[in-house]
Amino acid sequence: MTIELDKDVRKEAIASIQRYFDENHEERIGNIQAGALLNFFVEELGPVIYNIAIQDAQERLQARVSELDLECHEEAFGYWKKYERKR
Repeated sequence: MTIELDKDVRKEAIASIQRYFDENHEERIGNIQAGALLNFFVEELGPVIYNIAIQDAQERLQARVSELDLECHEEAFGYWKKYERKR
């Protein structure tokens, strides 16, 4: 699965990389270099982050599903019980 960034997100990410270099390194980085660096990180680290996010989502969903019987449980054969309480 290829991870692709939206055009606006990519533009902001490149600007953020350039700002990072401006503020933390003595050399500046151009738009093309920042885009290449972004491509590297998305291709190299993107899948790792994506897989962690999927694992986290699976764990959360499994926890919710395991609680489903508690949240949605209905007592069976309750018809006569409501009459027994009235007596």
